Amino acid sequence: MCYASLMMNKSAWKPMQQNALSGPGIGLVVPCFHVVHEIDIQRICLGEHMAKSRKRILVMITAMVLVCTFVLGQEKSPAPSKNTKLKVLVYSNTAFYRHPEIPKINRWLVLLGNENGIEADVTEHWKDLGPAELASYDVLVLNNANELDKVIPEAQRKSVEDWFSKGKKGIVGIHATLVHQTNWPWLHQLGGCDFNSDSLFLKAKVIVDPAAKNHPAVKGQPPEFFYQADWTNHDRSVTGLPGFKVLMRVDESTYDPVRDYFKTRNGKAMGKDHPIAWTNEPQSGGRFFYTELGHDLPSLNTAFARQHILEGIKWAGGDSK
Repeated sequence: MCYASLMMNKSAWKPMQQNALSGPGIGLVVPCFHVVHEIDIQRICLGEHMAKSRKRILVMITAMVLVCTFVLGQEKSPAPSKNTKLKVLVYSNTAFYRHPEIPKINRWLVLLGNENGIEADVTEHWKDLGPAELASYDVLVLNNANELDKVIPEAQRKSVEDWFSKGKKGIVGIHATLVHQTNWPWLHQLGGCDFNSDSLFLKAKVIVDPAAKNHPAVKGQPPEFFYQADWTNHDRSVTGLPGFKVLMRVDESTYDPVRDYFKTRNGKAMGKDHPIAWTNEPQSGGRFFYTELGHDLPSLNTAFARQHILEGIKWAGGDSK
């Protein structure tokens, strides 16, 4: 096959395009090939008797590719990644119900951080929650990590408390983080409530608290909008608790708040005041952010949830007001 025929065969170039897309020079080489496609290829393959001409043209094509790659590399290469501002530790061990998509959410959190200049590590081992280990982190994200007194020894729980309060650090609780934490009184008080029941995965009306409309985790959202998720009923509302600020509530009149399983197990709806996202800034120091989103990946992998979680993490780490 002559060089020109290869250039015109799009399928022959697929492997090279894929390699380009997976490397650091994404999109730099492919546009140059498009330029080559516009050359009058027929003159390149006139026969063996024009070998010298073909050789000259090949040299010209090679030069064009090199120049094009250099120019595009100068103009189109992605800017150097920003210096990491926050370092996050994602902890996802559980002692109660283990949400099946915890591994997927862990990966989603790492990718979300990587795309936004945040370095994220993942662990399920209590040894990573010691004073020396926590010292390098700004935020601890609890991904559906429930009933933690059974999986984290008292010494490590105390180190988390000291790291948070004395170091003015941040904790982010996702979905089932506030499930059966009453035997860790400090975390229970930090979150403000515990689990009662939940709904099915349903679409419901979400209401942004007017006083919180400028918080980065909800900023830009309309005052009311519909969203689909697994909605958790807590044993009390955090509205009015010292240090707490509700960001969003869900309108229980727009969905069935208690699924059948819990209707026979003392499951109770919360009524008109059903917070689903809030913050807590204790006087002792540190920042806590909680959201009911995160039962599974579909409830997170939306434009709104990406902003909501990302800005919640940044806020907890002191990166925004």
